[in-house]
Amino acid sequence: MSPSTMKNITTKQFQILTDIDLVWRLMTEVYNHEESNGPAAPFFEYAVTSPWMDKDYLRLDRFWMDGEMPVGFVFYEQPVTAIHFVLRPGYEELANEMIEYAETAFPKFEEPLELVLISGQKALIEAAKQKGYVLTEEEPDRIFDLREGRLDFPLPEGYHFVEPETSDPLKVARCLWDGFNKWELGEFKDWDRPEKNEGRSPHELYQNVLGATISPAPHATYQYTTIIADEEENYVCFSGMWWVPENHLAYMEPLCTVPEHQHKGLAAAALSHHDAVLRPLGAEVMTGGGNTFYEKIGYRGVHMIGYYRKA
Repeated sequence: MSPSTMKNITTKQFQILTDIDLVWRLMTEVYNHEESNGPAAPFFEYAVTSPWMDKDYLRLDRFWMDGEMPVGFVFYEQPVTAIHFVLRPGYEELANEMIEYAETAFPKFEEPLELVLISGQKALIEAAKQKGYVLTEEEPDRIFDLREGRLDFPLPEGYHFVEPETSDPLKVARCLWDGFNKWELGEFKDWDRPEKNEGRSPHELYQNVLGATISPAPHATYQYTTIIADEEENYVCFSGMWWVPENHLAYMEPLCTVPEHQHKGLAAAALSHHDAVLRPLGAEVMTGGGNTFYEKIGYRGVHMIGYYRKA
């Protein structure tokens, strides 16, 4: 650890094998539904355990520590040039130092450095502006407030829910492939050749099918996944769910529908199923995405995500 300009504050570089819990601790302790102290905890962990993220530069992510307590975290998601921040209330004096670190530590490549700041991160936004950063783009971050309404879209005729505990991992992998990659990367291969998959664990099947390393996320709650199948038992809609009880947060990620089954109400039915399951557990809000679909079914933007670059 190296000394910071503030008394008793030290810094620590992120280590993927030992610091997942430290990130989770900080992000759940400072979280609020407006995300004025930084993104929700699953935002980082979902990315760092997904195959699409470039993990070559994770060593550059940095903590600020007050003794044993994490008080700040600078990290990238995707791309490497887009930097995110978590800052514990009461430590706003670190904002300038955290931005200076982001400017000097992370690679630039062909893209300029971009600071991704949520509208409530006032100290970080002010520090960024003082360094010459300007807001170049912003978008609403939509949530569904379970305290003010209910998602109650029915499951269309001809479809049924599949229990996640008894789901077929290979069918899940095919659903995810078709939902996210089919038109760009081609057909899902070898899914129906059991001789190539005999004796492999679900985790190994995902690796084999998707051609990438997928690490199980330590805080993921796979038991709350929603899967929808058609009459032929093909999985056609998948909605992952991270239940964070300490934050009363239902963090939905990822959500996809197989192209041939889109625009039939399956995604709305999947989110309604999440509502029915997690509301009794104490969920107050459920996250969504940037697609206007979420707004159409009742999601509302509670804060803005701003993208800042040097003028």
